[in-house]
Amino acid sequence: MTNEILTVKDLCKEYVTKSERLLVLKGLSLSVKKGERVCIIGESGNGKSTLLNILGGIDAATSGSVLAGGRELTSMSQDELTEYRAKFVGLVFQFHYLLKDFTALENIFLPAYMAGVPKAAALEKAKKLLDDIGLSDRAGHLPSELSGGERQRVAVARALVNDPELLLADEPTGNLDPANSAMIGDLLFDISGRYQKTLLLVTHDMSLAKKGSSLYELKDGVLQKK
Repeated sequence: MTNEILTVKDLCKEYVTKSERLLVLKGLSLSVKKGERVCIIGESGNGKSTLLNILGGIDAATSGSVLAGGRELTSMSQDELTEYRAKFVGLVFQFHYLLKDFTALENIFLPAYMAGVPKAAALEKAKKLLDDIGLSDRAGHLPSELSGGERQRVAVARALVNDPELLLADEPTGNLDPANSAMIGDLLFDISGRYQKTLLLVTHDMSLAKKGSSLYELKDGVLQKK
């Protein structure tokens, strides 16, 4: 029995405009084992975010195969993709995308509640995660009342609330100052280990990337092991 949680084979992504055809991912392959912390580096425009959007079920590949948790992502229906995004993967982006009219606690609580978790249980999970990221005292604060680092910590907790098997982080420190970048990087590796999550992190920060168990570089649409 394999312990691979993610297997990507010959993945291609092409964008077609009136004037050109742009091949962003060129036959990319990747295998990730359960519990691994995989980091991918690369210059801007080399397809890192495109790759994570495909793995997160947000974008579709032009061709190739993505096997996530034993299920073929490329053949899922829209309803199946919605469930996949809600329950199998947790997504952390460069920008926090917190709901501005909801408190820190509510932003963590809502994805669980919307996924069908009873209200009391969803609130309990959200409070536990808020405590785990060290922000219990900020539970009632709106995103506008939080610092950039605090908002990103809430985004990490939100990504974990539905107990996903795979945590995808796309430049999670790219919008932060050095001190907050280091803190969020440490938090991601610490909390993924504590909750036994597989982590796939895309970054241009080499000091952060070196913390992973595997390191790859995405260059000209091709993935190479470092």
